[in-house]
Amino acid sequence: MKQIRIIIVEDDRDLLENMVEYLTLLGYEVTGAASAGEFYYHLSQQTYLLAVLDIGLPDQSGLVLAEYVRKNTSMWIIMLTARSTLDDKLAGLKCGADFYLVKPVDCSELAATIANLAARLDEMPEVVEQELLREADTLALWKLERKGWRLTPPQGDSIKLTSKEFEFLASLSSRSNTIVARQDIMKILDYPSTEQASHALESMIYRLRKKIEEAGCEFPVKTSHGEGYCLSADIISI
Repeated sequence: MKQIRIIIVEDDRDLLENMVEYLTLLGYEVTGAASAGEFYYHLSQQTYLLAVLDIGLPDQSGLVLAEYVRKNTSMWIIMLTARSTLDDKLAGLKCGADFYLVKPVDCSELAATIANLAARLDEMPEVVEQELLREADTLALWKLERKGWRLTPPQGDSIKLTSKEFEFLASLSSRSNTIVARQDIMKILDYPSTEQASHALESMIYRLRKKIEEAGCEFPVKTSHGEGYCLSADIISI
């Protein structure tokens, strides 16, 4: 399994120590932080693949941390909160969270969520992956790379994606030349069927479009108003 480096931000020190110890015993490399200030310090010293963020921190909301992570890194985000209302979950999703767990958090549930994310990095045999890479280069196609969650244009540098951005593009590439209904996209991305969740989806797509256009590329997705989304360029998933 690929080494997973995790940072957990939780002001309940007993819970923080339990999560750090549990995940460390499972083989993950884990750093604990009891405040937003500690989080920013560790982030300046090291890179991480996953951030587990408590919303109710003493010095800054975990939602603010999630926004910072989403704008400045390609880390996965798991939000923790003592509140289980739909509004709270949607607030986390709008900030770019990949998963949302309600406290008290069972360490085994947290570990299962992380294992599910980690498994996506190791799904494709190397021989198949190399063959697809050669095909994409020969045909000058966009490459959607599951290992590392990157999108590489026919010409230019690869673009780091979040898990939501990756799954959005993957859902379209698996249905080439077909419009994927908006409601189907929301189900795939685990968004509830509400107006607020619809806005969260739009925000995610806006951030993705901006990221790709800032890389000097044309956004390879076309919106079919009232229906859904489809690709406007050929993308091969690897």
